Amino acid sequence: MEITLKKAVAVKLDLATRERIKRLAVARHRAPHWVMHEAIQQYVEREEKRESFKQDAVRAWDHYQATGLHVTGDEADAWLAKLESGMDAPPPKCHV
Repeated sequence: MEITLKKAVAVKLDLATRERIKRLAVARHRAPHWVMHEAIQQYVEREEKRESFKQDAVRAWDHYQATGLHVTGDEADAWLAKLESGMDAPPPKCHV
């Protein structure tokens, strides 16, 4: 069993945003705290995925800069067209 320690954090929100949160909470039969917690959880997960995608792109660019290995846009398009048509096609080979 995992024990999760939680600590309260204060967030300053303008009155309009607080009212919007209250309306959502009422509509969803939840507490405003739940709405804020859920919003923060979803935001953090989304931004972590976005950052991971960005770091993957940076690593791919660095690898290309170091090796010159690539596929052309036409090669990628042809491969994707095969996949879209239902064919189980291997990806094109990288070249310099």
